[in-house]
Amino acid sequence: MSVTVVSFASPPCPVRFLAVDELHLWLADLNVPDEQFALIKQPLSAEERERADRFRFEHDRRHYTVARGVLRMLLGHYTNTSPESVRFTYNAHGKPALADSQLCRFNVSHSHGWAIYGFAVDREIGVDIERIRPDLAGMDIAERFFSPTEVAALGRVPDADRPKAFFNCWTRKEAFIKAKGLGVFLGLHTFAVTLAPGEKPALLSHDADPDAAERWMMFELQAPDGFVGAAAVEDGEITPRYWKWDPGSFQKL
Repeated sequence: MSVTVVSFASPPCPVRFLAVDELHLWLADLNVPDEQFALIKQPLSAEERERADRFRFEHDRRHYTVARGVLRMLLGHYTNTSPESVRFTYNAHGKPALADSQLCRFNVSHSHGWAIYGFAVDREIGVDIERIRPDLAGMDIAERFFSPTEVAALGRVPDADRPKAFFNCWTRKEAFIKAKGLGVFLGLHTFAVTLAPGEKPALLSHDADPDAAERWMMFELQAPDGFVGAAAVEDGEITPRYWKWDPGSFQKL
């Protein structure tokens, strides 16, 4: 079965309202010019600035700062409020949510200078982006963390395609775990996803929830070269829309 991997495009002006049957996904390059960095940093809270300062390396501090600033800007757009007014709350496993609204759900992931953001109305969502690292894509690691179904499927993938398949599996599992909001307590081995390159992204099974595969949708995202991205969203049919965030045009949103 083949799957079309959608492309991110420049956003329209303005981005229209987030409808209940839509999933909005944004790709952002976190390496921005200094003048843009200063503007993006402004809405961050004191706590976020302190957390950024704890990173050892400058590029990690900048990437975290931009990731949080862009998240605040996008949430400010969707909630019709100022980015600095956005307030967060976190569940027991660290999943973030808006403190003042449960309707707009979101999730964010960033890796090595790229970030994925997902937004939906009143339904759980998770996203993940990872850099493909062949040195971490071995069968020994898969056997430690993947379900038996996934391990068997990965073993059938040709060696040349195995790193991509491994990280297809990893990002889809991470997206699902993040959407559920249970972190590692969910157990990576307790559910199975598709992983072969060209195969439709899907949740195949979940040991604790036999009907989960019918309720959850997964999407493969066109990530930059050397990266893989995925999204998981709950509750039936939904139309994904994909945009690339541009710091120079954000004020047009």
